[in-house]
Amino acid sequence: MRLRDKEAAEAAKIMGVKYRENLDMRDGFFVNDDEHQLAVARMIRKYKPRVVFCNAVTDRHPDHGKGSKLVSDACFMAGLIKVKTEQDGVEQTAHRPEAVYHYIQDRYMKPGILVDISDVIEQRMQSIKAYASQFYNPDSVEPGTAISSKEFMQMLESRPAEWGRSIGVKYAEGFTVERLIGVKNIFDLL
Repeated sequence: MRLRDKEAAEAAKIMGVKYRENLDMRDGFFVNDDEHQLAVARMIRKYKPRVVFCNAVTDRHPDHGKGSKLVSDACFMAGLIKVKTEQDGVEQTAHRPEAVYHYIQDRYMKPGILVDISDVIEQRMQSIKAYASQFYNPDSVEPGTAISSKEFMQMLESRPAEWGRSIGVKYAEGFTVERLIGVKNIFDLL
C-alpha cells in the first residue's frame, strides 16, 4: 500500500469515515472532462449523499481548485436522468446532492457558513496529523513544503478558534457555499 493511501486510511479511521474510495486520478494532471465527471458521478449515485464536501474553490495547490470544480460539476451531472452510469453492470439512478460545501484550505476565504466543531477539534487535528508525510512532523525525512512547517500547523489550530469565537463557540470550521442557505424558521439559526 502506498504511503498516502496508508495515511488516508488512518485519517479515515480517526474520523470514523464509513466509506472511502480513491478514484486514482493522476496528481497534477487530471482534468474536468466527461470521463472524470462520470467517475465521480458514479460514486455520488452509489452513495447518494445529501451533502457533498469538496476542496476549496481556489487554493495554492492547483489540484484543489480543479478538484473542487470537477466534484461540483459531477454533482450536477449525477442528477441528470439522461446521463447514464453503471455500477457493477447495473444502471444507476440519478441522484443530486442537496448541497455542495467547499473546504477553506491554505488561502483565507470568507466562509459562507461556520459549523461548530468544538466537540471534535482534537479528532480533526489527529486526522490531519495522520498525514505525517505532508504536515508538520519534526521526525519527518520528507522535503520541507509550505504545509509541512510548524507555522502552518499552528494556523490549522488557530483558524478554527478564530472562527469559533465569531459565532460564540470554542472552535468552528468554515465552508464556502455554492448557493444561499435557507431555513424554514429563523430560530433554526440559533
